[in-house]
Amino acid sequence: MNSQSRRQALSLFLKAQRAKLTPQSVGLPEGSRRRTPGLRREEVAQLAGVSHTWYTWLEQGRDIKVSSSVLDNVAMALQLTVDERKYLFSLALETTSGVSLLKDELPQISPSLRIILQELTYCPTIISDRRCHIVGWNEAAAHVFLDFEVIPPEQRNMIRLLFTRKEFQRLAVNWEQFASGFLAIFRAYYGQYVEDEWYERFLEEMKETHPDFNRLWEQSKVSSAPEVLLEFRHAKARKMLFQLTSLQVHGGTDLRCSIYTPASETSTKSKLKQLMQHDLG
Repeated sequence: MNSQSRRQALSLFLKAQRAKLTPQSVGLPEGSRRRTPGLRREEVAQLAGVSHTWYTWLEQGRDIKVSSSVLDNVAMALQLTVDERKYLFSLALETTSGVSLLKDELPQISPSLRIILQELTYCPTIISDRRCHIVGWNEAAAHVFLDFEVIPPEQRNMIRLLFTRKEFQRLAVNWEQFASGFLAIFRAYYGQYVEDEWYERFLEEMKETHPDFNRLWEQSKVSSAPEVLLEFRHAKARKMLFQLTSLQVHGGTDLRCSIYTPASETSTKSKLKQLMQHDLG
């Protein structure tokens, strides 16, 4: 991400976060009629204890000096979550916690992680890297989602598949919630690895080819590990409910383990067992 792209991303993020707040939610009077939703720039500046001009320049993406202490105040004024705060700091201070991956580099799954993956017999599980490339999955995931084996490795990007494969769009009852969860994770990576130009190229491609992607991306949600309950309408098993849990795999590679646990007190697990046994038979 070059400096101009980074400042543009920061600008869009700050505007989106400001629009989510109301004067009442931050203890300010409503005042006169507002032409746009959310707080005004001068109100954010007041809450953060900075000048109106400085905050305006920050939100406009100008090349200005920024300190951690002032960013702390801005984060508090905008009521950012922990993940959103990390995203703000990454963009504003141009920090990075890693170097770019090689062009065709895909992390390898360790033998121990592969065993764990297979032991989650009735929990569809997908392992992806920090670009959301799928590098591993178990049999349950292949039954519930699709057979990733038939997709060329260079095309196994979870974000791209969500917008290009009809299987995913038909599967999730609330597809936008499903996609937004992965976009929130992707945005967290995007802010974390500001030096990796791959993200800019990928975002440009997705925005040009998928209008729905651009609309959902502009919502500016950030989360390193969203936990959501998802309802699927599987072609064979019909209604299935899963609780999504994302785990970070610590080690030499930045991998994520997305586990779809069958919701308790539902027939999801038994349906998945029948589905897998039937296909094996």
